[in-house]
Amino acid sequence: MNQCGLCERGIERGYLCHRDILALTERLGQLPLLHDELVHFLVPRRSGFSDIVATKSAPGPRSPLNEDVLDEMNSGNMAAVVHSWRVDVQRVRWPQHSAPPPGEFAADCRWLGMELEWIAEEYPAAGDLAREVRELETQARSIVGDPAPRPQRLGTCVAVDESGVVCGAAISRMPGETRLVCRWCGFVYEGGRAFLVLQHFQPKESA
Repeated sequence: MNQCGLCERGIERGYLCHRDILALTERLGQLPLLHDELVHFLVPRRSGFSDIVATKSAPGPRSPLNEDVLDEMNSGNMAAVVHSWRVDVQRVRWPQHSAPPPGEFAADCRWLGMELEWIAEEYPAAGDLAREVRELETQARSIVGDPAPRPQRLGTCVAVDESGVVCGAAISRMPGETRLVCRWCGFVYEGGRAFLVLQHFQPKESA
């Protein structure tokens, strides 16, 4: 019997237990949303007139950006950490391939999410990866201060197969998500028009 690399519970095989796989999947999906929220926190909120009168400014020029947020985003955190894990996972799984170039933060999170089955089963550092992603989420939330975003139920999938049968699987998305793939049939909803079509064709409630 093996041991989960994060919670250290006994598991039959692999390097992560089922519970921590699900948690890591959710965190990788939420990190891009948290990153976007951190961008909004870069510029400190302006103080009111009474606040300005009541307090003295520190000597010297004041940075127009929130340096705590800059540190969180740039000093070895967020995008750099996630990308380094993508590079290492690819190195172990496909040693013949060259390292992926730095890219979009959300794309790196999606890539790791798509490889989680292999990571949990075959990647010895899976526990360390899960631990660092958890720390990134905790650090980001300490600044953003919001609760974990919850999926928004949109209704049922309205995709129609070749025989004319409507999928009908329950479908939901995270706040701010603009691209959604039905987990049952694989149909892709992307952009405002696609979501309007999804909403329009929802089954009407009977009176």
